[in-house]
Amino acid sequence: MNEAVIQVNDLKKIYHIGNIEVKALAGVTFNIFKGEVVSIMGPSGSGKSTLMNLLGCLDRPTSGSYILDGEEVASLDDDELATIRNRKVGFVFQSFNLLPRQTALANVELPMRYAGVTTERVARAKASLESVGLGDRVYHKPTELSGGQQQRVAVARALVNNPAILMADEPTGNLDSKAGKEIMELLLNLNRTKGATLIIVTHDPAIAAQTQRVIRLRDGLIEEPAS
Repeated sequence: MNEAVIQVNDLKKIYHIGNIEVKALAGVTFNIFKGEVVSIMGPSGSGKSTLMNLLGCLDRPTSGSYILDGEEVASLDDDELATIRNRKVGFVFQSFNLLPRQTALANVELPMRYAGVTTERVARAKASLESVGLGDRVYHKPTELSGGQQQRVAVARALVNNPAILMADEPTGNLDSKAGKEIMELLLNLNRTKGATLIIVTHDPAIAAQTQRVIRLRDGLIEEPAS
């Protein structure tokens, strides 16, 4: 097996609401390996959204270790987390999160702008759009694209900085079945052809069945061995 791109050890996240302590994650341990396709499942309140936020460097754990692509990120401050997030994590959300007044090209360029990339930015953005089959939609705005095409733009944006991991949160949730199938085929093809490490948060067993491994959460704990 390839080296672990994610190493999580006894990760906990505790929220305090007044005098009440809520253990969103009660201590999870697992590895995700380079080039692997993993789904995260669990009922509402199981901790999967909290886990996704921690894996995506959107939040910090209360305790435990999280090594992402060789770097310990659990103790980083907000600015350091933002830097790591932009370099090492690509996000695909259910709601696309595109800027409506910007072209597909401008939307895909955004992560590179944040990363301070100036040379070849346009060329890289175009290449990323071509890789998801939108080479002929570069100058279209989101309102001029179908839902499936908008999600392809979101995938191109997530890939443009060559992240260590690609995180997809219910990536087919706002799409009809045909477009949803096409997006899943696209993501799995990117895994096969580019070796992208793919983590999919989903409630859909049909989506999870297409991944290599399922991490199931319940009450902030992993229900069954995940590594």
